[in-house]
Amino acid sequence: MLKRLAFLVLIAVVAAGMAPHSSLKAQAQATVNCGTDQNVTLNFIAGQVGSEHDVVVALAKMYMEACPNITVNVAERPTSTTDTIAQYQQFFQAQSADMDVFQVDVGWTGQVAEHFVDFNETVSKDFLSEFYPSVLTAYTIQGRLVAMPWFGGAGMLYYRTDLLQKYGLDVPKTWDDLYAAAKKIQDGERASNPDFWGFVFQGAAYEGLTCDALEWQASSDGGIILKDDGTIDVNNPGAIAIFDKIAKWVGDVVPPAALNFQEEDARAVWQAGNAAFMRNWGYAYGLGQTPDANGNDPVIKDKFAVTQLPGMEAGKGTATLGGWGLGVSKYSKNVPAAVAFVQWLTSTPQLIYYTVQRGEQPVAPAVYDDAEVQAKQPFLVKFKDVTNFTARPSLVAGDKYSQVSEDYYTAVHDVLAGNKDAATAMSDLELQLADLGFTLPSK
Repeated sequence: MLKRLAFLVLIAVVAAGMAPHSSLKAQAQATVNCGTDQNVTLNFIAGQVGSEHDVVVALAKMYMEACPNITVNVAERPTSTTDTIAQYQQFFQAQSADMDVFQVDVGWTGQVAEHFVDFNETVSKDFLSEFYPSVLTAYTIQGRLVAMPWFGGAGMLYYRTDLLQKYGLDVPKTWDDLYAAAKKIQDGERASNPDFWGFVFQGAAYEGLTCDALEWQASSDGGIILKDDGTIDVNNPGAIAIFDKIAKWVGDVVPPAALNFQEEDARAVWQAGNAAFMRNWGYAYGLGQTPDANGNDPVIKDKFAVTQLPGMEAGKGTATLGGWGLGVSKYSKNVPAAVAFVQWLTSTPQLIYYTVQRGEQPVAPAVYDDAEVQAKQPFLVKFKDVTNFTARPSLVAGDKYSQVSEDYYTAVHDVLAGNKDAATAMSDLELQLADLGFTLPSK
């Protein structure tokens, strides 16, 4: 049934243009556990943001070379995380065995837990000890580890080093600093480039806006959507002030089109040299330094850097905790093989390969310390000990998280689009979240 849906096209794994990592291949063939001696086909749904799909395909090809009895088909998930979880729910509701391995957003743990096997029962404690404990905790609910950490993520501020130097500006520490710098650079650059903007981010009404807006809110003493005890945490002076502030930027230093931007849309503007600042994830760094298919370097190559996001006050910036894990469907007919494949993908050599290729934040300390990672993705080092993360309320919201996030990003989008002022939008949102069963705060 689900195999016939138009959105799902299983793609046979091919070389995909990624050069095999020689030491990785040797390690794989020497130590790989294929999970079964039978001929098995695994269907794996993974991302397509930037170069993500090509890297996944290359890894799957390496695994099949090490395990000739295993065929791995890779399906591309939708680019939008909101569309992705909606697609996954169709598989889960049907208890479909069509997909064996799922790429799982860290924000979905409470929402998808019942549909995945428990890795605490299938993977050794020694293997788990290689990961950051906090990352394992993020994928654990009621003692069940429902996904193996694959790569991390945190929102970052990208900035043009050449333009800050040109206009005599420092790296912004506060949101007001960011606005002032974006405005000054934009005004100067518009003389030669009318398409230039000060700041781009993920402003479309989808999960990406939940991540961006939570960073604005939490860094402005505005709360965290839902507290750990289920109390609603949105309708307060800090949240209202920052949302009204960012809304005023739209059409000023932020392009109106940003209200439809997802990650790749923002990156396209940035990488074309048409923005001074960008909020995005770590993957965009490597792509900004990589030649295109014709061998041409991006116009921003060697002209940008990343730093932690600003706050309403200096030192109060925070980043929404992102990242993805790998879950094995409990409806799969090939659970042992799927678990073995996931364990291979999340072993240190494969994590190193993925990090070198993609520039995503590692989930294991040993990856940060790898010489090749430090050489190819040097910007990651500055984030190794960063702890100012804010988690989306997926664990407290549980299976209601999708609706919580939709209500939240819709409310924020209404403010950015000028449909509502922030005070009205946050008051309305508070009542919507109360209707979902969460607790109104004491006034």
